[in-house]
Amino acid sequence: MAFVTIPLPAAVSGTRNKVQSKTDDLAVGSKSRTGVIVGHIILIGLAIFSIFPVYWMFATAMRAPENALDQTLLPWPLSLDNFAYVWDTIPIAGMLGNTFVMSLLLAAAQLLIAVLAAYGFAVWDFAGKKLLMFLFIGSWLVPFQVTMIPNYLLVSQLGMLGTIGGVVVPQLAGAFAVLLMVQHMRSFPRELLEAAQLDGRSSWSTLWTVVVPNMKPALAALGIMGFISAWNEYLWPALIMKQGDALIQVGVRSFLSAEGNNWGATMAAAGLACVPVLLIYIFLQRYVVDAFVRSGLK
Repeated sequence: MAFVTIPLPAAVSGTRNKVQSKTDDLAVGSKSRTGVIVGHIILIGLAIFSIFPVYWMFATAMRAPENALDQTLLPWPLSLDNFAYVWDTIPIAGMLGNTFVMSLLLAAAQLLIAVLAAYGFAVWDFAGKKLLMFLFIGSWLVPFQVTMIPNYLLVSQLGMLGTIGGVVVPQLAGAFAVLLMVQHMRSFPRELLEAAQLDGRSSWSTLWTVVVPNMKPALAALGIMGFISAWNEYLWPALIMKQGDALIQVGVRSFLSAEGNNWGATMAAAGLACVPVLLIYIFLQRYVVDAFVRSGLK
């Protein structure tokens, strides 16, 4: 008995292929959505893990002083006694002002030196360029503890102990800032530099009228990171500033002593110290993101 194969009409075959294609697309789409959901869950978990210490700091600060060590997630009843105690105990406003001036001076100085050094490394060709760049990278890898005592002796010999200048001067040149600016300037269009030279501009004029105006996101990001890094610095300002009421970092530490730790006041002072930096980052974070996005583009 012979079997005869009857071919299906083209329309039926095409419909079957379309149905199979839609089924495959639905399967792929379902897997893709599952991956997106899992990714979002992981990101949410990481965000909670990162934000929780900040929340716990403010939660502890807003508990009553006698309840500072409670382990409850919600601080209830709410109390501002810790903030009032901090305000009455240390000159918090003056400390914040001094720390702001110190951080602003340090960030501006590092930014200026980084722009000048990066322009030389990225645009000019000179003898020993690679060696000097290697030394810059090497200085970035040297731990702070290695240079702490020599820098302290230098500041002492200059008579700058107990001054904001003593905190700022040894940190004027930041290797990280120079390396970051070098990467951005290397991606700067050479055509613009050549056009500026043909126009008769000097290197100094080209830097400030052509290069810098086109690198505002990178400069803003570097300035913000430098400011936050200087604001969070504790050990070096504590060594240089003899006065206990000079900088906010030292002021926060004053609530921790051998006689006992006032955790409510410590968290309140730390919370007040975080507020300026949080506000600066919230309003200027787009510059930081834009700078790192542009660093990967030509």
